[in-house]
Amino acid sequence: MTLPKRVCTAAAGLAMGATAAFAADYTITVWSGGSGPNDHYRIDAISMAAEFLEHEAAIRGDELNITIEGKPYDGWEEFKQGVTLSAESGTAPNIVVTSHTDIAPWAQAGLIVAAEDYVDLDSWPLNDLYGNLIDIASFNGIVYGIPQDAESRPFFFWKDHMRGIGYSDADIEALPGKVEAGEYTLQNVLEDARKIQDAGLVEAGYGFYPRVSNGPDYWQFYLSFGGTIEEDGKLVFDKSAMSDFYQFFVDAVEAGVTRKNHIGTPWDQWYGEVASGKAGLWHGGTWHYARYTGREGLDDFFGNIQFTLIPAGGDGGRANTITHPLMYLITDQGDEDLEALAAELVTIASEPRINTLHAIKSAHLGIARSQSSVPLYADDRWASEATDRLLPHATAQPNNVNFGQYVGIMWSGLEAAWTGQKTVADAIADAETELRATLGDNIVIR
Repeated sequence: MTLPKRVCTAAAGLAMGATAAFAADYTITVWSGGSGPNDHYRIDAISMAAEFLEHEAAIRGDELNITIEGKPYDGWEEFKQGVTLSAESGTAPNIVVTSHTDIAPWAQAGLIVAAEDYVDLDSWPLNDLYGNLIDIASFNGIVYGIPQDAESRPFFFWKDHMRGIGYSDADIEALPGKVEAGEYTLQNVLEDARKIQDAGLVEAGYGFYPRVSNGPDYWQFYLSFGGTIEEDGKLVFDKSAMSDFYQFFVDAVEAGVTRKNHIGTPWDQWYGEVASGKAGLWHGGTWHYARYTGREGLDDFFGNIQFTLIPAGGDGGRANTITHPLMYLITDQGDEDLEALAAELVTIASEPRINTLHAIKSAHLGIARSQSSVPLYADDRWASEATDRLLPHATAQPNNVNFGQYVGIMWSGLEAAWTGQKTVADAIADAETELRATLGDNIVIR
């Protein structure tokens, strides 16, 4: 189905072009996954859009009442289970805010409808969205989602610790460029982490302090060593790159700069330690800025922390970062009028000033080019610098229905090698065996 540009409220249950005044009441439910206190605009933006539509209707002499029922989930497992179960029972929320990696399985299952059938991607504000985000919102050449936010996953350095091992302020300021050029690599990370510990600036095992659980971040290190995740629609397992990726974390443990039992460290502990200088080098997300400068009480982020792309692993790799944008997805309600109204609300919520409220409040990055001209965004140093330094180099995990299985196998292998349960060679061999058995022709192994 192709609807007219910027579907108006009349599409929600009324004939297009009707001249008589009308009155209508609608309830739209919005569920948002992985959303903490700083992420409330994921739902509030839809409420703002609903209020705007109500004002537009009033000016036309109509009465439109839209009730927004929002439900934020702090975690992901409960959220995804809730969405799936509600869809099976015919009570799915109208709009879900979720990872782009849910697009492939949910589209294939018929849980969501194609956004491109209900919105005009060639008209403002959607024609202002970053093209790579629209690509990430697509599956099999069809745009299913509308980006709700963008983010990136940088590498961080505690500046005083770098000074403590001989780096000048000029050296520290030059780090982003050196990382981008491949002149500062993951080998340098291990060397500097060891120097920081040897200088007594942090405790043993805190020189390099990685993420404490599975997540998209770890695919960056696979890319750092020249790995490819997907090619021509098929997943790729590059044994050499994956082996180098695993070996890097094994080397970090053997060098004593990362703890063997680091995985599973409580997140609250981790945040407190990296934001207070108890760790030397680490990696995380752009949204961590809000946590560091808020709850953790870091008063001077830029005076204390440098950030860069994830360094390359060596000559065969490249500096990189992964973006993992969340998406507004519209569920299949079996009612095109409700789906059209949901799409119109998402379109309005995507306007630059509204989305900027979420970006700055939650320390995410913008979804549209013109947000750099919105004063709230342009005047925010973190948003501006992170956008310029990271987003041009960002890639994303693939929207592939088999990727979830690949993620689990990759992580099991890494964890086994990291904790010493298996050698790297054995972990790679076992991963290959499991991938062949599980995914068959859906993955290329080389």
